[in-house]
Amino acid sequence: MDQFIMKGGTPLRGEVVIGGAKNAALGIIAGALLTDDDVIIENLPDVRDVNVMLEALKEIGARVDRTDRHTVTINASDVSAVSIDDEFIRKIRASYYFIGALLGKYHRACVPLPGGCAIGSRPIDQHIKGFRALGTEVQIRNGCVQAEAKNGLTAAHIYLDVVSVGATINIMLAASLAEGRTIIENVAKEPHIVDVANFLNSMGANIKGAGTDTIRIQGVKRLHGTDYPVIPDQIEAGTFMCAAAATRGDILIKNVIPKHLESISAKLLEMGNTIYEYDEAVRVIGSQHQRATDVKTLPYPGFPTDMQPQISVTLALASGTSVVTESIFENRFKYVDELARMGSSIKVEGNVSVIDGVSGFTGASVNALDLRAGAALVIAGLSAEGITVVNEIGFIQRGYEHFEQKLQKLGAQIELVSNDREAQKFRLKVS
Repeated sequence: MDQFIMKGGTPLRGEVVIGGAKNAALGIIAGALLTDDDVIIENLPDVRDVNVMLEALKEIGARVDRTDRHTVTINASDVSAVSIDDEFIRKIRASYYFIGALLGKYHRACVPLPGGCAIGSRPIDQHIKGFRALGTEVQIRNGCVQAEAKNGLTAAHIYLDVVSVGATINIMLAASLAEGRTIIENVAKEPHIVDVANFLNSMGANIKGAGTDTIRIQGVKRLHGTDYPVIPDQIEAGTFMCAAAATRGDILIKNVIPKHLESISAKLLEMGNTIYEYDEAVRVIGSQHQRATDVKTLPYPGFPTDMQPQISVTLALASGTSVVTESIFENRFKYVDELARMGSSIKVEGNVSVIDGVSGFTGASVNALDLRAGAALVIAGLSAEGITVVNEIGFIQRGYEHFEQKLQKLGAQIELVSNDREAQKFRLKVS
């Protein structure tokens, strides 16, 4: 079983280049089904979730050609099935985007209920509400969502009961080819919502209002091919920002959109760190005397829930008491027990954690319980005295491309190992 093993205590310094946004890429890959023409996607992150989505496209007959590690050409003209069911697609959350795309083009879909990280309840009721409003019959049978619009998709006025990133993207995918003008209210406003909308518009869709509370979609008859680059990953960038702060390092984080990082920058500044913003980069200099602050996760432009574990690790090393309120997912604090093995002082009550800062962590063997918690534990290990081993790193590899290699270039003593012999070799090397 693969592990990350690291020796902490070295401030991270240097430059890191951020890859494409996983959460945007997954919606864009599904959107490539909406045309028979070639779709070229650039700046694609080479991570497990993305590769599973591409394999699923192949399974239903799409042609998928990898030009290089970060560029793919997709042609869906020979898609022969509207049913997707393999063992891997069930493990990722974004599998549900195939429902909206297949409905939009073929008016039928059969897709397994989504998996992903166990960070809390993530029902798809708002997706189903949107599909039904567009004239689709939806039922869940044998663990799959079965949807069919026998008379085609027709536009509707849809109000989402809760702000949902997944439902917003899924309804956009389906409504792009629906007859008439669809209005979706109370939508999510995350950067990857805007990116998927821009991608669809580059194919000839007519979508307006992405990034605001209301999206208006005028259905078109057909979509054409496109060549589209995925935006930089806001969460990967934020993870390296927290790594700079937690290790008291100095990192220039390149290929980012600084505006997307404002909520993260604001909290790190409140803690006493120094941040410089450039056109497509941010530089974070970790303060030796960081102070506590309070954080509440909220839909964009609020503080992202996907950054909550990383900022919590950073706060756990700051002076004073911080309060972190998780308002999106109820099980997002499961990593706290793992962090306690390293000497943190965090108490969780419901959706609130109270963090008493400690002077430092000590190395331990810990388990990555989900994608972002795993990244946070790596940050903790790089900040700790001694050796830390992070197990179950398959979660981390779902969303971070060659995480250990990027950290090594910043001076981290970290390696990916697959057996006890390799781990022992690392311990001897750094002792």
